[in-house]
Amino acid sequence: MRPGPHLLGDDGSASVIGCAVMAGLIAITAALLHVGSVVAARHRAQAAADLAAVAVASALDRGIVRACEASEPITMRMRVRLRRCEIDEWDAVVEVSTAVSALFGGKEATAVARAGPA
Repeated sequence: MRPGPHLLGDDGSASVIGCAVMAGLIAITAALLHVGSVVAARHRAQAAADLAAVAVASALDRGIVRACEASEPITMRMRVRLRRCEIDEWDAVVEVSTAVSALFGGKEATAVARAGPA
């Protein structure tokens, strides 16, 4: 039995190719959104670490505990978590982290900053 003419044609193949192209574009868009989210979180963490380190360094004359407490308003407003606040001689070392709202699982972006007298 020979296949009929309707089995030999390529009718509908453009739909399959169109679906494959759309799936590829969706995958590329998702990957770009993921990378953009990670980069934005990393930059936000670094900016928060820089500001917090300057705040801690400017409050060193009040003592180590109060100096580290000076970073709390900054970390709260920038939605980051203070992981470490240390004083190394006259330098303040601050490490912060923030959640990455990514499509492929949530991770953390961390940043470290140092501030002190020049």
